[in-house]
Amino acid sequence: MNYFIELVVSGLAVGAMYGLVAMSFAIIYKATGVVNFAQGEMGMLSAYTTWSLATTFGTGGLLTVFLAVIIGAVLGLLCERLIMRPMLGEPVLSVVLVTVGLAVVLRSIVTIIWGASPHKFEVAGADTIIDLGGLGLRVSQLGVLAALLLAVLGFWFFLRHSRFGVAMRAVAADEKTARLMGVSTARVQAVAWASSSALAGLAGALFAVIYGLTPTIFELGLKAFPATVLGGFDSILGSGLSGLIIGVLENLVGGYLPSTFKEIAGFVLILVVLMVRPFGLFGEKRIERV
Repeated sequence: MNYFIELVVSGLAVGAMYGLVAMSFAIIYKATGVVNFAQGEMGMLSAYTTWSLATTFGTGGLLTVFLAVIIGAVLGLLCERLIMRPMLGEPVLSVVLVTVGLAVVLRSIVTIIWGASPHKFEVAGADTIIDLGGLGLRVSQLGVLAALLLAVLGFWFFLRHSRFGVAMRAVAADEKTARLMGVSTARVQAVAWASSSALAGLAGALFAVIYGLTPTIFELGLKAFPATVLGGFDSILGSGLSGLIIGVLENLVGGYLPSTFKEIAGFVLILVVLMVRPFGLFGEKRIERV
């Protein structure tokens, strides 16, 4: 029984990182209708940049987290302004292919600048073990769970109670009508790219602190993608919660079955769920007239 509980708790910590990246996928899709396949790479580049600055200036835990968020947001703004904005009005497939190319470029940039060797991302106190009812959890694991909780609550409040959040929902519902009502879709999309990249950067930095800094961090995007599909591309909060489900499922499958099954567990789950709910667990059902 203790083994089962350990798998669930550690799966929640991994799932929290999936949830952060899954939310970042959903934010961009909700605001632009585009899936950014470079999301994992943006988190990876943010993590490496944060590590370089943190080791240079010796930042503490909270300051490192803040640094990762800021770096991620700046990277998102640059990508939106320099790469994505010139693609406005182009077919969705063309824009998606641009994000695939962006992923390859960012992966190459990281390898060229920092190399392929792994690094230890040391943050004071991150490896401290806290005993919770006989379960030993690292501070970094509790930190990523807290980060997901704050992100979910923050975006819920932002989308429901802030003027700009309402504008973002309006653009997601009907972009043309929102423009007629005076909403700046360009500004909404810029904020969407910045906030989504900030979440990906935070997830990448936390992953690096817990598991080490390697170029394979970009795989976090591939792991989190099923959570976005499971929660629903139009549900930011649902995507975050679905990340926890995927993380726990993968850990349980890896703990009781051969490790090869762990890699496909999330994709098998979304295949089963989509046959019943094609719009995801938390997504809104859309009816289109043809």
